[in-house]
Amino acid sequence: MFTGLIRDIGMVTSFQNNTLSLTTVHRPGLGDSIAINGACLSVVSLTSHGFSVELSPETQRHIALERLSGKIHVEPAMIMGERFEGHMVQGHIDTIGTIERITNNGNSYDVIIHVASQYIPLIVPKGSIAVDGVSLTVNEVYRESFRLTIIPVTMRETLFGSYQKGTRVNIETDLFARYIQHILEHREKPLSWDDVNKMTALY
Repeated sequence: MFTGLIRDIGMVTSFQNNTLSLTTVHRPGLGDSIAINGACLSVVSLTSHGFSVELSPETQRHIALERLSGKIHVEPAMIMGERFEGHMVQGHIDTIGTIERITNNGNSYDVIIHVASQYIPLIVPKGSIAVDGVSLTVNEVYRESFRLTIIPVTMRETLFGSYQKGTRVNIETDLFARYIQHILEHREKPLSWDDVNKMTALY
């Protein structure tokens, strides 16, 4: 589990034979879970300047592979008892979005990201979303895109400052929205208010 707060900007040193090697300030332990551009991966080896992770074929099918070069976002898994900021992020990428437009508003930036329409029900206005592992708030949702407002510090301290029209980004939708959609799609009878109350109690 992660929070969507980027702790380090790593540098890719190589990506071959399904192994991604990085130079980082963060020093994980062997076997640690770590989010790379929002995707939860496991540390398989350590070096004096960083570490390596292995990407399964499943992971490679669902993330923006071309972004695994140069600088990348790094977030270690959260530790129980730490201050909880951001939002609950699993590191499970749902889809790849594409930057449609970035507008400088002076003290903030509006970023429009296109996604396939099937994922729009999982993106909630004023809800949370992870873009390349960064925890953000959704401002508006459209038929095949959504709008974020990015503050200057986020542009400076994450890779958002390097994004441009056409950049592909990893998208993880809201955890609870995914669970609710799955429950509703696999029910054999209509949902009652009693059912709603029971589900509410679970979360």
